[in-house]
Amino acid sequence: MSLEFFNPPLKIFSSSSTKKGVEIGGAKSIISIDSDHNFYNEGNIYTEMSWAAFYEEEGLEDSIDTFTTTEFDSIREDPEALVDTIVKTIYQIINNRKIFYGIADFEVDAFLDANTTVIPGLKLDYEIINKLLEAHKRSREKDLFPKIISDDLDIKKIKIEFQGTKKNNVHIKGSKLEDLINKLRLAKGFAVGIVCTSRNAANMYIISDNIVFSKDEIAEVYIDDENIKVIEYGIKKKLLFPISWFRIDIGVRSLETLELWEQIKDNPDLNKAVGHYERYINALVYKKFKSVAESQKIGTDSEDDFYNMSPKERKKALKDMEKAIELLDKEYKE
Repeated sequence: MSLEFFNPPLKIFSSSSTKKGVEIGGAKSIISIDSDHNFYNEGNIYTEMSWAAFYEEEGLEDSIDTFTTTEFDSIREDPEALVDTIVKTIYQIINNRKIFYGIADFEVDAFLDANTTVIPGLKLDYEIINKLLEAHKRSREKDLFPKIISDDLDIKKIKIEFQGTKKNNVHIKGSKLEDLINKLRLAKGFAVGIVCTSRNAANMYIISDNIVFSKDEIAEVYIDDENIKVIEYGIKKKLLFPISWFRIDIGVRSLETLELWEQIKDNPDLNKAVGHYERYINALVYKKFKSVAESQKIGTDSEDDFYNMSPKERKKALKDMEKAIELLDKEYKE
């Protein structure tokens, strides 16, 4: 199922190149989602692009000689600006009836370096890296990057789709906003992978993730070998063309991954905004589980039928409802 990504970091999905060099760089963005799980770039924490010039000597045409910074905008090392952006983003998400989804990192390096900074510690065979490098070169030569379109309000967007054996850890199932927040409110972890273009859309191929949806859950480390085989096959058949690396940290707890988190975590304005967001999502949880108390059903989807839950899940659902009501009652009395 494809989604729409509004205001994506444009350069990451449409970098330019010539025989003399290639555009490389990265972006870190705060992402929200709506009830249809569409992605919205609420603001960039940093964007950086450089022109990497190749050597002119024969045999070194694909090796980088020099870098020239062409674009740089960052607040990741400015605690005051970082807090201001996060606070404004949280209130913006609440006012627009969306959900804080997480923080997304994209890195386009033309697959010239196997040691991507977006996925530290990831070890892929050099044979695979070489295939990615050659396929990316074809993408540049034939301009096969995903098509970025504008709607009637001139808002830029692209089509995206997640691929992988555990893609539901990232593309969370739910027919209502309250269904999605009930999964995301305790979520922690990240998914990493490769963005490939196919039929003008950006396919997010997940290579690994350690996402959990409860405090007691422990993630199992894995590499999605089947998804890697799909990428290799798609490249071989010239159906897929790799663009960039990606990493998505999900949930509000993704803020803890920021480099300055320890420095900003006690900021009163930030804590006030996070408190407002918690009350906002508790209201959504209340809305979800109020129907359980009244009709013993959740939502309208058959798979959400209360009686199809296990006793443990049923107990947890009602406990969550009780906690949400308690918090809301306390808030309304203050």
